[in-house]
Amino acid sequence: MSAVGEDNSKKENAPSKGAVADDRSITRRNLLRAGLTLGMISMIVGVASVVKSLFSPANPPAPAEAQTATPTVTETTTTTVTQQASSQSSTASSQESSQSTSASTSTSTASPSPGFPQLMIANISDLVESQPVSFNYPLEETPNILVKLGVKAAGGVGPDGDIVAYSVVCQHLGCITAFIPTGTGPACASSYKAPGPEGYCCCHGSVYDLADGAAVIGGPAPRPLPQVILSVDASGNINAIGMTPPTIFGHDTGSNDISNDLKGGTLVSG
Repeated sequence: MSAVGEDNSKKENAPSKGAVADDRSITRRNLLRAGLTLGMISMIVGVASVVKSLFSPANPPAPAEAQTATPTVTETTTTTVTQQASSQSSTASSQESSQSTSASTSTSTASPSPGFPQLMIANISDLVESQPVSFNYPLEETPNILVKLGVKAAGGVGPDGDIVAYSVVCQHLGCITAFIPTGTGPACASSYKAPGPEGYCCCHGSVYDLADGAAVIGGPAPRPLPQVILSVDASGNINAIGMTPPTIFGHDTGSNDISNDLKGGTLVSG
């Protein structure tokens, strides 16, 4: 091929200046687009970070489990300790109350009735439940019984408040009443079973509740048996120091003036 032909061929195959310029323009546009896209992405990420920092706390709270685990254990421990302390305090209070009650019932210092002698009857340690001790008071002619009932009684003394003493002269016609333990009956009425500790008069069937101030619960007796006022000293000695109304039968019967119990006989001596 001639030189002229080769030159013409090269000219035909070589890109024109306009095409090259167009290609370069397209490349620049693509680069600009890519740069703008990356810039927008970076800007969005930056804005998101700023927004997150504005609305998020500096020190985010711990997970729920971490927040509740420790308080729950502490609360349970505190409650348990509080309950134990309360229980110990309650037990101590109960023991103190029990000791105080025992001390107050084992040592009774009732005031003596005016004019009445003081007579030591027995010691608490010598008493056997439901086995009465007989004694005369305030006169040598007026019989009484001292008995540990086994149940707390009105006017009772001793650690259990169950030691009482009464005149045994029936308030109906002056017969002598007998002590009847719970669940037993008197010789004169064997079919009768006492529901509690009682005084029973076989003359006419008068019945007295010895745990309730010898209140009449059966028969014709119009009044309760007079009760002996008792006092217990630090040694456990039980002393008679007076009487309660009504008067002993035969001593101005039915009167509440207990000074009449001191008349018509000889005062006992301690």
